[in-house]
Amino acid sequence: MPTGPDRISPAELTDIRQRYAAERARRLRPDGARQYRSANGQFGYYAKDPYTERAPRDPLTDRVEVLVIGAGFGGLLTAAFLTRAGVPSVRMMDEAGDVGGTWYWNRYPGVRCDIESYVYMPLLEETGYMPTERYATGEEIRRHAVRIAEHYGLYRDFVSHTRATAMTWDESLDEWEITTDRGDRFRARYVVTSSGTLTQPKLPGIPGIESFAGHTFHTSRWDYGYTGGSPAGGLSGLADKRVAVVGTGATALQIVPALAESAGELVVFQRTPSSVDVRDNRPTDPEWAASLRPGWQRERMENFLSVLSGEPVHELLVTDAWTATADLQRNYLTGAAELDDQRRLRNELEDAATMNRLRSRVDEIVADPATAEALKPWYRYMCKRPGFSDHYLQAFNLPHVRLVDTADTHGITAMSASEVCVGDDRYEVDCVIFATGFETGVSGVVSGTLPVVGRGGRSLLETWAFGPRTLHGFFTHGFPNLFQLGAVQNANSVNFVHILQEQAEHIAAIVARADAEGASRVEPTRESEAAWVQTVRESSRDSSAFQAACTPGYYNAEGVGVASGFSYSPGPVAFHRLLADWREGDMAEVLVRSEEDARVREAEHAGVAG
Repeated sequence: MPTGPDRISPAELTDIRQRYAAERARRLRPDGARQYRSANGQFGYYAKDPYTERAPRDPLTDRVEVLVIGAGFGGLLTAAFLTRAGVPSVRMMDEAGDVGGTWYWNRYPGVRCDIESYVYMPLLEETGYMPTERYATGEEIRRHAVRIAEHYGLYRDFVSHTRATAMTWDESLDEWEITTDRGDRFRARYVVTSSGTLTQPKLPGIPGIESFAGHTFHTSRWDYGYTGGSPAGGLSGLADKRVAVVGTGATALQIVPALAESAGELVVFQRTPSSVDVRDNRPTDPEWAASLRPGWQRERMENFLSVLSGEPVHELLVTDAWTATADLQRNYLTGAAELDDQRRLRNELEDAATMNRLRSRVDEIVADPATAEALKPWYRYMCKRPGFSDHYLQAFNLPHVRLVDTADTHGITAMSASEVCVGDDRYEVDCVIFATGFETGVSGVVSGTLPVVGRGGRSLLETWAFGPRTLHGFFTHGFPNLFQLGAVQNANSVNFVHILQEQAEHIAAIVARADAEGASRVEPTRESEAAWVQTVRESSRDSSAFQAACTPGYYNAEGVGVASGFSYSPGPVAFHRLLADWREGDMAEVLVRSEEDARVREAEHAGVAG
């Protein structure tokens, strides 16, 4: 196959486009994201914490300065920076039994980060830690989250196994009242939500799924009591079991090799194959680590982000598959609408060459031609998050491992007491493991499961009825002292922890300034909020055409809900510069410094000329 853009002829590119369209059509379903069901109600046991027991405690009725909802890296970093800034009382709260967020939940065998650990794991210098490998294991990352909590004393007020059920602004006290599923009713001056979107598992809506009499669980709630072993492998409990894996995304790339080593028989049900590039993991070189100068991690993180954002750099500090495909990633992250036809064609040729290389890699590794053909990814590079493994494709050469392609039936069609059915074909199994991902982009605030009521009794969802309205993605007029971390109306990147770190530093700086100047509230003016919404709309590059041509997946709402994301398309580096410049100003758009200032804003909120 061709290996470079200059070797792909117009006829070959036409054939590739047609194949992409045909493969997309095989997988497109009219129900879109409704093909999945939430892990609640009848299926709530799939989301139960298998790692930590929920201990009884008395309800909280006190007051804290800051409540941080979510103890993943976003919440940890925010709490750490607030503590470092001298905020007297910071409470973290999470539904999990400990800190770590997605790394608390995802403890399946083989789990690792796919971003270099030296730029992914935050606060390495501050906590005096160096990852043991280039791509750290999930357990090492989880322990680092614990290390951060211990280093900054965040366990002093950490409330685990607790879900916020409502937040209401008390205008008489300028504080939030928070209620929880543990009977708590306490107050906080500030609230920061960092509840994340990779913690709530989703399940396929397979007819008869509830009738299966064998063992089932979701990968994010791994049942080592059944499988035996640990995240390092050794799943001895599966030695005589027929195991089914549903899903072939990033999680499956990591669990399939471990299951192939241990299970008596393994059947992998695939709707759409992942692209699988070389991982190239290796231990950390102690000489390299000893040579690093203070400030090395921030420099490396910013260099990596700059390369992915298309910013000029003097030196490439991270050489990996992400930096090698930076141009292709921007087709998804920022769109390609501003490119001229020649550059757009050049990008498509580079994309085709990259995917040709990855499809050729399948042929080189997988011995059975039919299995190899089914494992080839026929879509553009960023239609799905790129995958990396040096063991996944190799597992399909083992005699007891079987791939079942479900594209023509649009997935598994039914389950019975002992079988998984794909059309007329039936597969008898003892255990079904769902590697079907998470409810992405749906935090409690956005979904409405955490009702937020601001000034004047107005709910946040009501305020956002026609789309999010924020200043810089962090706060909304009418909801004082409420900050949100995430990807709404700001700029994202594949290294999301870096994005969260910048957001956490920004929030801590605002709170510190508000306290230093005696501001009673932090709340954007209606004008500043409207100006930012307009800025995002005008700067946003439309990637909907690219997404609409992609095979269905969570990036494009399963192919039926494609829309522009309205992110700040100049990119994260430009966005972080904008935030830094804004912090140098007087923050007049958000700080309510006096009673007169408050009266003017109250009049504005009521629609009266101030």
